Amino acid sequence: MGTVTSRDGTRIAYESAGSGPPVILVDAAGHYRANSPLGELADLLAAEFTVHRYDRRGRGDSTDTPPYAPEREVEDLAALIATVGGPASLYGYSSGCLVALHAAAAGLDVHRLALLEPALDPTEGSAAQRAFTTKLRELSGADAVTFFLTSVGVPPEMLAGMRGSPHWTAMVSVAHTLAYDSSLSEATTAGLLARVTTPALILGSAGSSDDLAGMAATAAALLPNAVHRTLPGEWHQVPASTLAPMVADFLR
Repeated sequence: MGTVTSRDGTRIAYESAGSGPPVILVDAAGHYRANSPLGELADLLAAEFTVHRYDRRGRGDSTDTPPYAPEREVEDLAALIATVGGPASLYGYSSGCLVALHAAAAGLDVHRLALLEPALDPTEGSAAQRAFTTKLRELSGADAVTFFLTSVGVPPEMLAGMRGSPHWTAMVSVAHTLAYDSSLSEATTAGLLARVTTPALILGSAGSSDDLAGMAATAAALLPNAVHRTLPGEWHQVPASTLAPMVADFLR
């Protein structure tokens, strides 16, 4: 494990594996390296790329420096890219896609973007998204996790299976960061997407709900240089063995 120091002094922990062009994986809300589905994808991509996984601020082995702003997460990625060398491709999952989009819009040294179901509401000043962020800031621990997962449409049977699991406990430990991801959604507008000229691959799962499929299609339509593909999978997830070949081919 290594660390880099972001512009505001936040320490960002990361790990690297493989050899070849750099690829940075950006986790979803409530996820970090010790609680993430991206490990298997990282292992598969490491055969051809140098894969870097990091803990977003406030999660895992990374520190945090309030107040939060999406710009701070861009600075975190800037520090990481400066250390591992650019241009770097970014793979984002769910709200991790939004960090990648903000980084590309800010002009970081990004080669390509591969994004699985970006969790966005591109409406400028969305009242619903603002209310969601406000509520998350008021809640803590398991209450925040339950509200977040229920609100984003996690199927009831999946939510029931998560309760009490190590994954649930890990999400509760970083529950305060769920409001960060909602703030990111607020800041990810149609205007921002229009500024992202980086080649992008937008992926969706055939097993996802209509709202998630619509978000992926919307992102692909708003990005100036994007292609959209739907892959076999379950709700908001695609097996790493299915993802890796398509992602690798695009990032080449």
